[in-house]
Formats: sequence, structure tokens, C-alpha cells
Amino acid sequence: MTDTNSGNPFLTFTDADLKSALQRAFRTILILGLVLFVAVAVFAGWQSGMLLLAGAIISASGVFEAQRLIAAVNARLDHAERVQPMGQVIAMFFLRLMIAGAILYVSLKCFHGSIYALIAGLCLAILGLSIEAVKFIRV
Repeated sequence: MTDTNSGNPFLTFTDADLKSALQRAFRTILILGLVLFVAVAVFAGWQSGMLLLAGAIISASGVFEAQRLIAAVNARLDHAERVQPMGQVIAMFFLRLMIAGAILYVSLKCFHGSIYALIAGLCLAILGLSIEAVKFIRV
């Protein structure tokens, strides 16, 4: 008898697969952010480059924080021995949101570059996660 689920990658996706995909997406965001920072700084000015870098940092921190939240929830669902307190995880999530808001505010006030560079940096999370989704689907 053959397993009918072996050909469907969605049914064999594990927590470890998710963790590695999020780590690769995080790395992709950082690399693309640095490369695009240099390109935008050269062609559109250093202020626009800094706005793109601020957006990339916020994108990367969002993916990192999502990974932490997912790990905390999975540890609770799996009844792991070492479970991080959920209050601490949620507090760090809201602290990251406040820091991201502060980075947005300060970067918009201090760097008078292109707002489109900031939006491009913020969209790097979507791009990094989309790349990982396409890799997963193609396997």
C-alpha cells in the first residue's frame, strides 16, 4: 500500500521546515536590504538609502519576531519542557512594534529621502517570504 500524502509538500511540512524557511527569509531580507541600500544610496542619495535600510530593518525584525511567536506557540502545543513565558513573548512583540514605530518616525523626520525607498524596504519581508513560499511549492 502506498502513502497518498507523500507527494503533497503541505502535508509533510514540519515545524523545523518552518523555522528554516523563516531563517532563510530573514537572511534574504538582510542581504537584499544591504544590496539595495548601496544601490539606492548611489543612485538616489544617502537619505533615500537610509530610509530603505530602516524599512529593511523593520521587515527583518518582523520576520524574526514572527519566528519567536511561532516557536513559543509550538512549544506550548507540543507540551515542551522548556517553555518561554507567553507574557514575555507578547511583551517583546509589542516592544518591537513600538521600536518599529519609533524607527519609522525618526527616519521620516531625519532623512528627507524618497518615501518609496522606505516602502520598498518594508516590502522586503513580503519578497523574502514569497521567495521561500515559491521554493516550497516547487519542491
